[in-house]
Amino acid sequence: MQTALALVAGALVAANLISILLAGRRIAARRSKAPPLAATPPVSIIVPARGVEAFTPETVRHALRIDWPDYELIFCVADTDDPIIAEIEKAAALHPEIPVRILTGDDRISANPKLNNCVKGWRAARHDWVVLADSNVLMPPDYIRSLLSAWRHDSGLVCSMPIGARPEGFWAELECMFLNTHQARWQYAGEAVGQGFAQGKTMLWHKPLLNAHGGIQALSAEIAEDAAATKLVNRIGRKVHLVALPFEQPLGRRKAQDVWARQCRWARLRRVTFPALFVPEILLGALPPALTATAVALIGGVGPLPLVGGVLAGIYLPEIALAAAKGWRLSLWSLPAMIVRDMMMPAIWIRAWSGASLAWRGNRMTIGTDACELEEAPALR
Repeated sequence: MQTALALVAGALVAANLISILLAGRRIAARRSKAPPLAATPPVSIIVPARGVEAFTPETVRHALRIDWPDYELIFCVADTDDPIIAEIEKAAALHPEIPVRILTGDDRISANPKLNNCVKGWRAARHDWVVLADSNVLMPPDYIRSLLSAWRHDSGLVCSMPIGARPEGFWAELECMFLNTHQARWQYAGEAVGQGFAQGKTMLWHKPLLNAHGGIQALSAEIAEDAAATKLVNRIGRKVHLVALPFEQPLGRRKAQDVWARQCRWARLRRVTFPALFVPEILLGALPPALTATAVALIGGVGPLPLVGGVLAGIYLPEIALAAAKGWRLSLWSLPAMIVRDMMMPAIWIRAWSGASLAWRGNRMTIGTDACELEEAPALR
């Protein structure tokens, strides 16, 4: 029994290290730039927007300063009274050279409010290359070049993970540790071994390709549009690829309940859309190998601290090294945030199996294995 438990603990630490090495090879450092491209096709960027957040003026300004010869911005807003409209109009007035449209209304094609908001933008997009981008993505000048340079002959979709940046307070630091060295790391590791999964924060589509397989409506096959996108791309024999340099999402201040609710929602979506892959998530993080190492020490009649300390060092030091190498957020709070994250993960995993009703940006969603429903959201005033 002791030997078996020791092998389990070693395997979990080794899997963690391998994922970091795989992701490290795939991800460019923050200071890197996307390579130049021989062709610069026109691009439509569709941004579903709702409400004004702390970084909204900045993210809108960045969207208008992309270094690309021909692109249009289509902002999709469900509510005609949403204050985000005034922010967009103010920023767009300073850049008359960029075609900007604001489309309002809500097409209820699914239980996914973001997808419903995007439908009108997809139909209005003038160009064959279309980006669906969340409004809180901080688009760098080489945003389009980064996406197109990641497109390969077998691509069906190119995505970017959100990299948490500029946190204020411990709970935002915690969200950085969820987003960066955990979720982004594992997603890049999966793509490195040919198991790419879409991420809805930024998605580059070749519009004729998606239209040939049902159009944007096909993404309503799952409650999460990125899960539907992954399955569609795999079904047609193509792959999901990730950009070499993922884009930042400035976080600002977060509350503990915000981080908990967001992680529970994402976990529930993964559990419903990819249940077989979600099951082993209970083994991720430092807690399973640390508990296993504790059992090994107790069975052997020795103190657990040295063995558990070695396991924790084997988990967290490579993770810190990855963040440092890629220029991601690191602070004195990073290690405590990693520890709290890993203590939360089993509870989040359990919550994903037991709770179906969750909130998302003012919308109450029921995410079930048989059906998903979206309740009416109150209008913004």
